[in-house]
Amino acid sequence: MKPEIELILDSTHDAMIAIDVHQRITLFNRAAERLTGKNASDSIGRDITEVVENTRLPFVMQHDVQELNRRQQLGETEIITNRMPVKDEQNNVIGAIAVFRDVGELSRLSAEVTDLSHTIETLQSLFDAIQDAISVVDAKGNLLLVNEHYKKLTGVSSSRGMIDSLGEGSLHKRVLSTGQVVKSVQKYIGILDKHVIIDCAPLKVGSKIIGSAAVIHDFSEITKLSSDLDQAKSIIRNLEAKYTFDDILGRHPKIQDAVDKAKLAATTNATLLLRGESGTGKELFAHAIHNASERKYHQFIRVNCAAINPNLLESELFGYVEGSFTGAKKGGHVGFFQQAHRGTIFLDEIGEIDLNTQAKLLRVLQEKEIQPVGSSKTIAVDLRIISATNADLEQLIRAGKFREDLYYRLNVFPIYLPSLDERPDDIEILALELMHKLNREYGKVAESISPEALFEMKRYDWPGNVRELENCIARAMINMKIGERVIEERHLPVLSNTTVQVTSRPVISRENCMPLKAFLAHQEKEYIEQVLAQNDNNKTKTAKVLGISIRSLYYKIDGTK
Repeated sequence: MKPEIELILDSTHDAMIAIDVHQRITLFNRAAERLTGKNASDSIGRDITEVVENTRLPFVMQHDVQELNRRQQLGETEIITNRMPVKDEQNNVIGAIAVFRDVGELSRLSAEVTDLSHTIETLQSLFDAIQDAISVVDAKGNLLLVNEHYKKLTGVSSSRGMIDSLGEGSLHKRVLSTGQVVKSVQKYIGILDKHVIIDCAPLKVGSKIIGSAAVIHDFSEITKLSSDLDQAKSIIRNLEAKYTFDDILGRHPKIQDAVDKAKLAATTNATLLLRGESGTGKELFAHAIHNASERKYHQFIRVNCAAINPNLLESELFGYVEGSFTGAKKGGHVGFFQQAHRGTIFLDEIGEIDLNTQAKLLRVLQEKEIQPVGSSKTIAVDLRIISATNADLEQLIRAGKFREDLYYRLNVFPIYLPSLDERPDDIEILALELMHKLNREYGKVAESISPEALFEMKRYDWPGNVRELENCIARAMINMKIGERVIEERHLPVLSNTTVQVTSRPVISRENCMPLKAFLAHQEKEYIEQVLAQNDNNKTKTAKVLGISIRSLYYKIDGTK
Protein backbone atom coordinates (compact mmCIF):
# COMPACT_ATOMS: atom_id res chain seq x y z
CA MET A 1 0.00 0.00 0.00
CA LYS A 2 1.32 3.42 -0.90
CA PRO A 3 2.58 5.51 2.02
CA GLU A 4 0.20 8.43 1.25
CA ILE A 5 -2.82 6.11 1.34
CA GLU A 6 -1.66 4.65 4.65
CA LEU A 7 -1.32 8.17 6.03
CA ILE A 8 -4.88 9.02 5.00
CA LEU A 9 -6.33 5.83 6.47
CA ASP A 10 -4.46 6.32 9.72
CA SER A 11 -5.87 9.83 9.94
CA THR A 12 -9.50 8.77 9.74
CA HIS A 13 -11.59 8.64 12.91
CA ASP A 14 -13.27 5.35 11.94
CA ALA A 15 -11.50 2.04 12.56
CA MET A 16 -10.78 -0.13 9.50
CA ILE A 17 -9.72 -3.77 9.16
CA ALA A 18 -9.37 -5.52 5.77
CA ILE A 19 -8.57 -9.14 4.84
CA ASP A 20 -7.51 -10.90 1.62
CA VAL A 21 -9.01 -14.03 0.09
CA HIS A 22 -6.97 -16.13 2.54
CA GLN A 23 -8.43 -14.29 5.57
CA ARG A 24 -5.09 -12.61 6.23
CA ILE A 25 -5.21 -9.03 7.57
CA THR A 26 -4.03 -6.51 4.97
CA LEU A 27 -5.23 -3.25 6.63
CA PHE A 28 -5.25 -2.34 10.31
CA ASN A 29 -5.32 1.45 10.88
CA ARG A 30 -4.62 3.39 14.04
CA ALA A 31 -8.29 3.71 15.00
CA ALA A 32 -8.49 -0.13 14.83
CA GLU A 33 -5.47 -0.33 17.10
CA ARG A 34 -7.20 1.96 19.62
CA LEU A 35 -10.49 0.02 19.69
CA THR A 36 -9.03 -3.52 19.65
CA GLY A 37 -5.96 -2.88 21.78
CA LYS A 38 -3.83 -4.74 19.22
CA ASN A 39 -0.71 -3.53 17.42
CA ALA A 40 -0.95 -3.12 13.64
CA SER A 41 2.53 -4.44 12.96
CA ASP A 42 1.77 -7.62 14.93
CA SER A 43 -1.64 -8.06 13.29
CA ILE A 44 -1.03 -7.49 9.60
CA GLY A 45 -0.42 -10.86 7.79
CA ARG A 46 -2.14 -12.91 10.48
CA ASP A 47 -5.46 -14.72 10.16
CA ILE A 48 -8.29 -12.41 11.18
CA THR A 49 -9.76 -15.01 13.54
CA GLU A 50 -6.55 -14.94 15.57
CA VAL A 51 -6.80 -11.20 16.14
CA VAL A 52 -10.58 -10.66 16.37
CA GLU A 53 -12.23 -13.73 17.81
CA ASN A 54 -15.83 -12.98 16.88
CA THR A 55 -15.14 -11.46 13.49
CA ARG A 56 -17.64 -11.99 10.68
CA LEU A 57 -15.41 -10.81 7.86
CA PRO A 58 -14.78 -14.42 6.62
CA PHE A 59 -18.56 -14.96 6.45
CA VAL A 60 -19.07 -11.71 4.51
CA MET A 61 -16.32 -12.68 2.06
CA GLN A 62 -17.44 -16.26 1.56
CA HIS A 63 -21.11 -15.41 1.08
CA ASP A 64 -20.59 -12.11 -0.81
CA VAL A 65 -22.99 -10.17 1.45
CA GLN A 66 -23.00 -6.80 3.21
CA GLU A 67 -23.76 -6.25 6.87
CA LEU A 68 -24.50 -2.63 7.64
CA ASN A 69 -24.97 -0.81 10.96
CA ARG A 70 -24.49 -3.98 12.99
CA ARG A 71 -23.71 -3.85 16.69
CA GLN A 72 -20.92 -6.08 17.92
CA GLN A 73 -19.07 -6.57 21.16
CA LEU A 74 -15.34 -6.03 20.84
CA GLY A 75 -13.89 -6.98 24.20
CA GLU A 76 -15.44 -4.52 26.64
CA THR A 77 -16.32 -2.08 23.89
CA GLU A 78 -19.54 -2.14 21.90
CA ILE A 79 -19.06 -1.10 18.33
CA ILE A 80 -21.28 -0.36 15.39
CA THR A 81 -19.83 -1.71 12.15
CA ASN A 82 -20.31 -1.91 8.42
CA ARG A 83 -18.89 -5.03 6.74
CA MET A 84 -18.72 -5.63 3.02
CA PRO A 85 -16.81 -7.81 0.47
CA VAL A 86 -13.94 -6.38 -1.64
CA LYS A 87 -14.04 -7.24 -5.37
CA ASP A 88 -11.65 -6.99 -8.29
CA GLU A 89 -12.37 -5.57 -11.74
CA GLN A 90 -13.96 -8.86 -12.82
CA ASN A 91 -16.32 -8.66 -9.82
CA ASN A 92 -14.58 -11.55 -8.11
CA VAL A 93 -14.48 -11.46 -4.29
CA ILE A 94 -10.87 -10.99 -3.22
CA GLY A 95 -11.35 -10.02 0.42
CA ALA A 96 -13.51 -8.08 2.88
CA ILE A 97 -13.36 -4.86 4.95
CA ALA A 98 -14.96 -3.68 8.20
CA VAL A 99 -15.42 -0.02 9.15
CA PHE A 100 -16.47 0.42 12.76
CA ARG A 101 -16.79 2.96 15.59
CA ASP A 102 -17.33 2.94 19.36
CA VAL A 103 -21.10 3.11 20.08
CA GLY A 104 -20.42 5.05 23.26
CA GLU A 105 -18.54 7.65 21.31
CA LEU A 106 -21.42 7.91 18.86
CA SER A 107 -23.82 8.39 21.77
CA ARG A 108 -21.65 11.12 23.17
CA LEU A 109 -21.44 12.82 19.79
CA SER A 110 -25.20 12.51 19.40
CA ALA A 111 -25.73 14.09 22.81
CA GLU A 112 -23.35 16.88 21.90
CA VAL A 113 -25.22 17.44 18.65
CA THR A 114 -28.52 17.45 20.54
CA ASP A 115 -27.13 19.91 23.09
CA LEU A 116 -25.76 22.05 20.29
CA SER A 117 -29.13 21.96 18.54
CA HIS A 118 -30.87 22.94 21.77
CA THR A 119 -28.39 25.79 22.28
CA ILE A 120 -28.94 27.00 18.73
CA GLU A 121 -32.73 26.90 19.21
CA THR A 122 -32.40 28.79 22.49
CA LEU A 123 -30.20 31.42 20.90
CA GLN A 124 -32.58 31.72 17.95
CA SER A 125 -35.52 32.18 20.31
CA LEU A 126 -33.57 34.80 22.23
CA PHE A 127 -32.57 36.46 18.95
CA ASP A 128 -36.19 36.59 17.82
CA ALA A 129 -37.44 37.75 21.23
CA ILE A 130 -35.34 40.93 21.12
CA GLN A 131 -37.67 43.86 20.44
CA ASP A 132 -35.11 45.73 18.37
CA ALA A 133 -34.56 44.80 14.72
CA ILE A 134 -31.26 42.99 14.05
CA SER A 135 -29.54 42.28 10.75
CA VAL A 136 -26.32 40.32 10.21
CA VAL A 137 -24.23 40.37 7.02
CA ASP A 138 -21.15 38.44 5.94
CA ALA A 139 -17.76 39.90 5.08
CA LYS A 140 -19.01 40.89 1.61
CA GLY A 141 -22.09 42.65 2.92
CA ASN A 142 -24.53 39.91 1.95
CA LEU A 143 -27.46 39.35 4.27
CA LEU A 144 -27.07 36.29 6.47
CA LEU A 145 -29.64 36.65 9.20
CA VAL A 146 -32.45 38.88 10.47
CA ASN A 147 -34.65 38.44 13.53
CA GLU A 148 -38.42 38.36 13.72
CA HIS A 149 -38.73 42.01 14.71
CA TYR A 150 -36.75 42.98 11.61
CA LYS A 151 -39.15 40.96 9.46
CA LYS A 152 -42.11 42.55 11.22
CA LEU A 153 -40.84 46.05 10.55
CA THR A 154 -39.84 45.50 6.92
CA GLY A 155 -41.40 42.32 5.57
CA VAL A 156 -37.91 41.20 4.46
CA SER A 157 -37.14 37.47 4.80
CA SER A 158 -33.75 36.05 5.77
CA SER A 159 -32.84 35.15 2.18
CA ARG A 160 -29.40 36.25 1.05
CA GLY A 161 -28.87 39.52 -0.72
CA MET A 162 -27.66 43.07 -0.15
CA ILE A 163 -29.54 44.75 2.69
CA ASP A 164 -30.70 48.29 3.26
CA SER A 165 -34.33 47.90 4.27
CA LEU A 166 -33.91 49.96 7.43
CA GLY A 167 -31.12 52.18 6.19
CA GLU A 168 -28.31 50.15 7.76
CA GLY A 169 -26.64 49.04 4.52
CA SER A 170 -24.21 51.94 4.38
CA LEU A 171 -23.31 51.40 8.03
CA HIS A 172 -22.57 47.72 7.44
CA LYS A 173 -20.20 48.77 4.62
CA ARG A 174 -18.47 51.32 6.84
CA VAL A 175 -18.00 48.79 9.64
CA LEU A 176 -16.70 46.12 7.26
CA SER A 177 -14.20 48.53 5.74
CA THR A 178 -13.00 50.21 8.95
CA GLY A 179 -13.58 47.53 11.56
CA GLN A 180 -14.88 50.28 13.87
CA VAL A 181 -18.16 50.34 15.81
CA VAL A 182 -20.77 52.88 14.64
CA LYS A 183 -23.19 54.11 17.29
CA SER A 184 -26.47 56.02 17.52
CA VAL A 185 -26.99 56.96 13.87
CA GLN A 186 -30.44 58.45 13.37
CA LYS A 187 -32.32 57.81 10.14
CA TYR A 188 -35.81 58.38 8.81
CA ILE A 189 -37.07 55.60 6.53
CA GLY A 190 -39.61 57.42 4.41
CA ILE A 191 -41.12 54.39 2.68
CA LEU A 192 -41.86 52.85 6.08
CA ASP A 193 -42.50 56.16 7.86
CA LYS A 194 -40.10 55.07 10.60
CA HIS A 195 -37.60 56.96 12.72
CA VAL A 196 -34.76 54.64 13.74
CA ILE A 197 -31.48 54.74 15.64
CA ILE A 198 -28.83 52.26 14.43
CA ASP A 199 -25.83 50.73 16.22
CA CYS A 200 -23.50 48.64 14.06
CA ALA A 201 -20.47 46.54 15.08
CA PRO A 202 -18.05 44.11 13.37
CA LEU A 203 -18.15 40.36 13.95
CA LYS A 204 -14.68 38.88 14.41
CA VAL A 205 -13.01 35.50 14.69
CA GLY A 206 -9.70 36.33 16.23
CA SER A 207 -8.63 39.46 14.42
CA LYS A 208 -10.42 38.60 11.18
CA ILE A 209 -13.69 40.41 10.37
CA ILE A 210 -16.21 37.85 9.17
CA GLY A 211 -19.26 40.09 9.09
CA SER A 212 -21.22 42.88 10.69
CA ALA A 213 -24.29 43.10 12.96
CA ALA A 214 -26.67 46.05 13.17
CA VAL A 215 -29.19 46.70 15.93
CA ILE A 216 -31.96 49.03 14.77
CA HIS A 217 -34.03 50.74 17.46
CA ASP A 218 -37.44 51.83 16.18
CA PHE A 219 -38.35 54.92 18.15
CA SER A 220 -41.36 55.82 15.98
CA GLU A 221 -43.55 54.12 18.60
CA ILE A 222 -41.74 55.98 21.37
CA THR A 223 -42.29 59.23 19.48
CA LYS A 224 -45.96 58.37 19.10
CA LEU A 225 -46.25 57.48 22.78
CA SER A 226 -44.52 60.72 23.68
CA SER A 227 -46.95 62.61 21.45
CA ASP A 228 -49.88 60.73 23.00
CA LEU A 229 -48.52 61.57 26.44
CA ASP A 230 -48.24 65.25 25.54
CA GLN A 231 -51.77 65.13 24.20
CA ALA A 232 -52.97 63.40 27.37
CA LYS A 233 -51.24 66.03 29.49
CA SER A 234 -52.88 68.71 27.39
CA ILE A 235 -56.27 67.06 27.83
CA ILE A 236 -55.75 66.77 31.57
CA ARG A 237 -54.59 70.38 31.66
CA ASN A 238 -57.54 71.62 29.65
CA LEU A 239 -60.21 69.33 31.03
CA GLU A 240 -60.30 71.66 33.99
CA ALA A 241 -64.07 72.08 34.27
CA LYS A 242 -63.90 71.13 37.93
CA TYR A 243 -67.14 72.71 39.15
CA THR A 244 -70.72 71.48 38.90
CA PHE A 245 -74.08 73.02 39.74
CA ASP A 246 -73.69 71.60 43.24
CA ASP A 247 -70.88 74.10 43.77
CA ILE A 248 -73.18 77.07 43.10
CA LEU A 249 -74.54 78.17 46.47
CA GLY A 250 -77.47 80.41 47.26
CA ARG A 251 -81.21 80.32 47.90
CA HIS A 252 -82.16 83.71 46.52
CA PRO A 253 -84.67 83.53 43.63
CA LYS A 254 -82.33 85.45 41.30
CA ILE A 255 -79.45 82.99 41.67
CA GLN A 256 -81.85 80.05 41.51
CA ASP A 257 -83.32 81.47 38.27
CA ALA A 258 -79.80 81.74 36.81
CA VAL A 259 -79.04 78.12 37.80
CA ASP A 260 -82.31 76.88 36.28
CA LYS A 261 -81.56 78.65 33.00
CA ALA A 262 -78.01 77.29 32.97
CA LYS A 263 -79.22 73.73 33.55
CA LEU A 264 -81.68 74.12 30.68
CA ALA A 265 -78.95 75.54 28.44
CA ALA A 266 -76.65 72.61 29.29
CA THR A 267 -79.06 70.23 27.52
CA THR A 268 -78.66 72.15 24.26
CA ASN A 269 -75.76 73.28 22.07
CA ALA A 270 -76.89 76.89 22.14
CA THR A 271 -74.30 79.65 22.32
CA LEU A 272 -74.45 81.23 25.78
CA LEU A 273 -73.63 84.69 27.09
CA LEU A 274 -73.01 85.01 30.84
CA ARG A 275 -73.43 88.57 32.09
CA GLY A 276 -72.76 90.02 35.48
CA GLU A 277 -70.34 92.01 37.56
CA SER A 278 -66.81 90.83 38.27
CA GLY A 279 -66.76 88.13 40.94
CA THR A 280 -70.33 86.91 40.44
CA GLY A 281 -69.22 83.43 39.31
CA LYS A 282 -69.37 83.51 35.52
CA GLU A 283 -66.53 81.01 35.16
CA LEU A 284 -68.10 78.77 37.81
CA PHE A 285 -71.30 78.69 35.72
CA ALA A 286 -69.33 77.91 32.54
CA HIS A 287 -67.68 74.92 34.26
CA ALA A 288 -71.02 73.66 35.57
CA ILE A 289 -72.73 73.98 32.17
CA HIS A 290 -69.93 72.04 30.45
CA ASN A 291 -70.01 69.28 33.08
CA ALA A 292 -73.79 68.92 32.73
CA SER A 293 -73.66 68.73 28.93
CA GLU A 294 -72.98 65.90 26.49
CA ARG A 295 -69.58 67.49 25.87
CA LYS A 296 -68.33 66.84 29.40
CA TYR A 297 -65.94 64.06 28.28
CA HIS A 298 -64.15 66.44 25.93
CA GLN A 299 -62.02 69.49 26.49
CA PHE A 300 -63.05 72.60 28.36
CA ILE A 301 -60.80 75.50 27.44
CA ARG A 302 -60.89 78.86 29.18
CA VAL A 303 -59.58 81.91 27.36
CA ASN A 304 -59.30 85.25 29.11
CA CYS A 305 -59.52 87.54 26.09
CA ALA A 306 -58.29 90.57 28.06
CA ALA A 307 -55.20 88.80 29.38
CA ILE A 308 -53.76 88.02 25.92
CA ASN A 309 -52.05 90.68 23.89
CA PRO A 310 -54.51 91.79 21.15
CA ASN A 311 -51.80 91.21 18.53
CA LEU A 312 -51.51 87.58 19.63
CA LEU A 313 -55.13 86.77 20.46
CA GLU A 314 -56.11 85.91 16.88
CA SER A 315 -53.25 83.43 16.43
CA GLU A 316 -53.93 81.90 19.85
CA LEU A 317 -57.62 81.43 19.09
CA PHE A 318 -57.37 80.27 15.47
CA GLY A 319 -53.83 78.88 15.36
CA TYR A 320 -51.32 79.48 12.59
CA VAL A 321 -49.26 77.63 10.01
CA GLU A 322 -45.49 77.49 9.88
CA GLY A 323 -43.90 80.63 8.46
CA SER A 324 -47.07 82.71 8.74
CA PHE A 325 -45.25 85.46 10.65
CA THR A 326 -41.90 86.24 12.22
CA GLY A 327 -41.44 84.12 15.31
CA ALA A 328 -44.00 81.49 14.28
CA LYS A 329 -43.13 78.08 15.68
CA LYS A 330 -41.87 75.38 13.37
CA GLY A 331 -44.78 73.17 12.43
CA GLY A 332 -47.31 75.88 13.26
CA HIS A 333 -49.64 76.07 16.24
CA VAL A 334 -53.05 74.55 16.97
CA GLY A 335 -55.38 77.26 18.22
CA PHE A 336 -57.80 77.15 21.13
CA PHE A 337 -60.84 76.62 18.89
CA GLN A 338 -59.30 73.54 17.28
CA GLN A 339 -58.19 72.23 20.68
CA ALA A 340 -61.76 72.58 21.95
CA HIS A 341 -63.19 70.48 19.09
CA ARG A 342 -66.16 68.46 20.42
CA GLY A 343 -65.85 70.27 23.73
CA THR A 344 -66.50 73.74 25.14
CA ILE A 345 -64.56 76.99 24.86
CA PHE A 346 -65.20 79.71 27.44
CA LEU A 347 -64.35 83.19 26.18
CA ASP A 348 -64.13 85.40 29.24
CA GLU A 349 -64.08 89.19 28.88
CA ILE A 350 -65.48 88.89 25.35
CA GLY A 351 -65.93 92.66 25.20
CA GLU A 352 -62.14 93.14 25.11
CA ILE A 353 -61.47 91.60 21.67
CA ASP A 354 -60.77 93.87 18.70
CA LEU A 355 -63.02 94.26 15.67
CA ASN A 356 -60.82 92.17 13.35
CA THR A 357 -60.91 89.18 15.70
CA GLN A 358 -64.65 89.76 16.20
CA ALA A 359 -65.15 89.26 12.44
CA LYS A 360 -63.32 85.93 12.50
CA LEU A 361 -65.24 84.85 15.60
CA LEU A 362 -68.48 85.61 13.78
CA ARG A 363 -67.43 83.17 11.04
CA VAL A 364 -66.86 80.45 13.63
CA LEU A 365 -70.39 80.96 14.93
CA GLN A 366 -71.96 81.09 11.47
CA GLU A 367 -69.95 78.53 9.49
CA LYS A 368 -68.61 76.27 12.27
CA GLU A 369 -65.14 76.51 10.77
CA ILE A 370 -61.86 78.28 11.42
CA GLN A 371 -59.04 79.51 9.21
CA PRO A 372 -55.58 79.45 10.85
CA VAL A 373 -53.44 82.54 10.39
CA GLY A 374 -51.41 82.25 7.18
CA SER A 375 -53.48 79.36 5.80
CA SER A 376 -55.83 79.31 2.81
CA LYS A 377 -57.64 76.25 4.13
CA THR A 378 -60.50 76.10 6.59
CA ILE A 379 -60.97 73.54 9.35
CA ALA A 380 -64.38 72.40 10.55
CA VAL A 381 -64.90 72.57 14.30
CA ASP A 382 -67.67 71.24 16.50
CA LEU A 383 -67.80 73.11 19.78
CA ARG A 384 -69.98 75.11 22.10
CA ILE A 385 -69.02 78.72 22.78
CA ILE A 386 -69.79 80.21 26.17
CA SER A 387 -68.83 83.86 26.42
CA ALA A 388 -68.87 86.14 29.43
CA THR A 389 -68.52 89.82 30.14
CA ASN A 390 -69.09 92.45 32.79
CA ALA A 391 -68.97 95.17 30.16
CA ASP A 392 -71.97 97.04 28.73
CA LEU A 393 -71.97 95.44 25.26
CA GLU A 394 -74.86 97.62 24.11
CA GLN A 395 -72.84 100.73 24.92
CA LEU A 396 -69.84 99.24 23.10
CA ILE A 397 -72.02 98.67 20.01
CA ARG A 398 -73.16 102.29 20.08
CA ALA A 399 -69.54 103.37 20.38
CA GLY A 400 -68.59 101.22 17.35
CA LYS A 401 -66.33 98.99 19.41
CA PHE A 402 -68.40 95.82 19.20
CA ARG A 403 -70.09 94.28 16.16
CA GLU A 404 -73.85 94.20 16.38
CA ASP A 405 -74.11 91.02 14.27
CA LEU A 406 -71.68 89.25 16.62
CA TYR A 407 -73.64 90.50 19.61
CA TYR A 408 -76.81 88.80 18.34
CA ARG A 409 -74.91 85.56 17.64
CA LEU A 410 -73.44 85.51 21.15
CA ASN A 411 -76.62 86.64 22.89
CA VAL A 412 -78.73 83.65 21.78
CA PHE A 413 -79.26 82.54 25.36
CA PRO A 414 -78.15 85.20 27.87
CA ILE A 415 -77.91 84.35 31.56
CA TYR A 416 -77.66 87.18 34.07
CA LEU A 417 -75.78 86.47 37.29
CA PRO A 418 -76.92 88.65 40.20
CA SER A 419 -74.43 90.65 42.22
CA LEU A 420 -73.99 89.86 45.91
CA ASP A 421 -75.79 92.97 47.07
CA GLU A 422 -78.87 91.72 45.18
CA ARG A 423 -78.97 88.59 47.35
CA PRO A 424 -77.72 89.61 50.81
CA ASP A 425 -79.39 86.63 52.48
CA ASP A 426 -76.93 84.34 50.64
CA ILE A 427 -73.93 86.02 52.26
CA GLU A 428 -74.05 83.75 55.31
CA ILE A 429 -74.21 80.56 53.21
CA LEU A 430 -71.32 81.69 51.02
CA ALA A 431 -69.23 82.98 53.94
CA LEU A 432 -69.53 79.72 55.88
CA GLU A 433 -68.57 77.67 52.82
CA LEU A 434 -65.56 79.91 52.19
CA MET A 435 -64.60 79.65 55.86
CA HIS A 436 -64.58 75.84 55.78
CA LYS A 437 -62.52 75.90 52.57
CA LEU A 438 -59.95 78.30 54.04
CA ASN A 439 -59.71 76.28 57.27
CA ARG A 440 -57.80 73.65 55.33
CA GLU A 441 -55.63 76.23 53.59
CA TYR A 442 -54.73 78.25 56.69
CA GLY A 443 -54.79 75.49 59.30
CA LYS A 444 -57.61 77.19 61.24
CA VAL A 445 -60.60 75.73 63.12
CA ALA A 446 -63.23 78.40 62.48
CA GLU A 447 -66.77 77.06 62.82
CA SER A 448 -69.15 80.01 62.67
CA ILE A 449 -69.63 83.76 62.26
CA SER A 450 -71.00 85.93 65.04
CA PRO A 451 -74.30 87.81 64.48
CA GLU A 452 -72.48 91.14 64.77
CA ALA A 453 -69.93 90.21 62.11
CA LEU A 454 -72.69 88.89 59.87
CA PHE A 455 -74.67 92.12 60.28
CA GLU A 456 -71.67 94.17 59.13
CA MET A 457 -71.18 91.89 56.15
CA LYS A 458 -74.83 92.09 55.08
CA ARG A 459 -74.96 95.87 55.11
CA TYR A 460 -71.91 96.15 52.86
CA ASP A 461 -72.65 96.30 49.10
CA TRP A 462 -69.69 94.07 47.97
CA PRO A 463 -68.56 95.71 44.72
CA GLY A 464 -66.13 92.81 44.24
CA ASN A 465 -68.93 90.29 44.90
CA VAL A 466 -68.01 86.71 45.90
CA ARG A 467 -64.32 87.24 45.13
CA GLU A 468 -64.23 90.18 47.52
CA LEU A 469 -66.19 88.19 50.09
CA GLU A 470 -63.57 85.46 49.96
CA ASN A 471 -60.86 88.06 50.45
CA CYS A 472 -62.71 89.42 53.49
CA ILE A 473 -63.12 85.98 55.10
CA ALA A 474 -59.45 85.18 54.45
CA ARG A 475 -58.29 88.35 56.16
CA ALA A 476 -60.63 87.76 59.08
CA MET A 477 -59.22 84.26 59.59
CA ILE A 478 -55.66 85.60 59.50
CA ASN A 479 -56.65 87.92 62.35
CA MET A 480 -57.99 85.03 64.43
CA LYS A 481 -55.80 83.68 67.21
CA ILE A 482 -54.98 79.98 67.36
CA GLY A 483 -57.92 78.05 68.77
CA GLU A 484 -60.55 80.72 68.06
CA ARG A 485 -63.58 79.20 66.37
CA VAL A 486 -65.90 82.16 65.75
CA ILE A 487 -65.28 85.02 63.33
CA GLU A 488 -66.07 88.15 65.33
CA GLU A 489 -66.63 91.68 64.10
CA ARG A 490 -63.17 92.63 65.37
CA HIS A 491 -61.60 90.10 63.01
CA LEU A 492 -63.15 91.69 59.91
CA PRO A 493 -61.33 94.26 57.81
CA VAL A 494 -63.00 97.67 57.77
CA LEU A 495 -65.97 97.47 55.38
CA SER A 496 -67.04 100.82 53.97
CA ASN A 497 -69.22 101.69 51.02
CA THR A 498 -67.75 105.17 50.72
CA THR A 499 -64.03 104.97 51.43
CA VAL A 500 -61.44 102.64 49.99
CA GLN A 501 -59.49 101.17 52.86
CA VAL A 502 -56.15 100.02 51.59
CA THR A 503 -55.33 98.00 54.65
CA SER A 504 -56.87 97.04 57.95
CA ARG A 505 -54.72 96.94 61.01
CA PRO A 506 -54.78 93.34 62.22
CA VAL A 507 -54.15 92.48 65.81
CA ILE A 508 -50.66 91.05 65.82
CA SER A 509 -49.87 88.36 68.33
CA ARG A 510 -47.38 85.54 68.53
CA GLU A 511 -50.08 83.08 67.54
CA ASN A 512 -51.20 84.79 64.33
CA CYS A 513 -47.80 85.87 63.04
CA MET A 514 -47.16 84.71 59.47
CA PRO A 515 -44.28 84.91 56.95
CA LEU A 516 -43.77 88.37 55.46
CA LYS A 517 -44.19 87.05 51.91
CA ALA A 518 -47.63 85.61 52.72
CA PHE A 519 -48.69 88.83 54.52
CA LEU A 520 -47.59 91.02 51.59
CA ALA A 521 -49.42 88.74 49.15
CA HIS A 522 -52.63 89.20 51.13
CA GLN A 523 -52.12 92.94 51.33
CA GLU A 524 -51.53 93.11 47.56
CA LYS A 525 -54.64 91.09 46.87
CA GLU A 526 -56.69 93.30 49.17
CA TYR A 527 -55.41 96.47 47.57
CA ILE A 528 -56.09 95.22 44.02
CA GLU A 529 -59.65 94.25 44.93
CA GLN A 530 -60.35 97.64 46.45
CA VAL A 531 -58.88 99.59 43.54
CA LEU A 532 -60.94 97.44 41.19
CA ALA A 533 -64.07 98.29 43.17
CA GLN A 534 -63.18 101.99 43.14
CA ASN A 535 -62.92 101.86 39.32
CA ASP A 536 -66.22 99.99 38.92
CA ASN A 537 -64.28 96.83 38.10
CA ASN A 538 -62.86 98.36 34.95
CA LYS A 539 -59.63 96.42 34.61
CA THR A 540 -58.07 98.73 32.06
CA LYS A 541 -58.46 101.72 34.38
CA THR A 542 -57.31 99.68 37.35
CA ALA A 543 -54.15 98.53 35.57
CA LYS A 544 -53.40 102.14 34.64
CA VAL A 545 -53.87 103.31 38.24
CA LEU A 546 -51.63 100.49 39.53
CA GLY A 547 -49.00 101.22 36.90
CA ILE A 548 -48.98 97.65 35.53
CA SER A 549 -50.05 96.02 32.27
CA ILE A 550 -53.53 94.57 31.88
CA ARG A 551 -51.89 91.15 31.50
CA SER A 552 -50.04 91.53 34.80
CA LEU A 553 -53.29 92.59 36.46
CA TYR A 554 -55.04 89.43 35.28
CA TYR A 555 -52.08 87.34 36.39
CA LYS A 556 -52.26 88.84 39.86
CA ILE A 557 -56.04 88.40 40.04
CA ASP A 558 -55.84 84.77 38.91
CA GLY A 559 -52.82 84.11 41.14
CA THR A 560 -54.66 85.28 44.22
CA LYS A 561 -57.79 83.23 43.74
